[in-house]
Amino acid sequence: MKLISRQEEILLLTIWRLVNNAYGVTIREHVSEVSKKYWSIGAIYDILDRLARKGLVATTISDPIAERGGKSRRYYTLTKDGHDSLEHVKKIQSTLWDNLPDVATE
Repeated sequence: MKLISRQEEILLLTIWRLVNNAYGVTIREHVSEVSKKYWSIGAIYDILDRLARKGLVATTISDPIAERGGKSRRYYTLTKDGHDSLEHVKKIQSTLWDNLPDVATE
């Protein structure tokens, strides 16, 4: 299985956490809040497009929304491959972190 980048991992975890409310704006808000960093909406969509091309997320389009001037939203959900990629990264990180001394004691 091919490794995913840290940014891809962050977005996949965010999509998983947001369940049925994962679209560009909510994903960006959550990622910015958690990381305490500014993420441009363009950067978010670039990564989301890459995840979709890799088959790690699926997209659905909402019905037109009146408050958005009749525009639809693109919602993201994890695919089985997306879940598998997260599990793979989690196992690698767990193995790498296992039995390391505390940073404060060095």
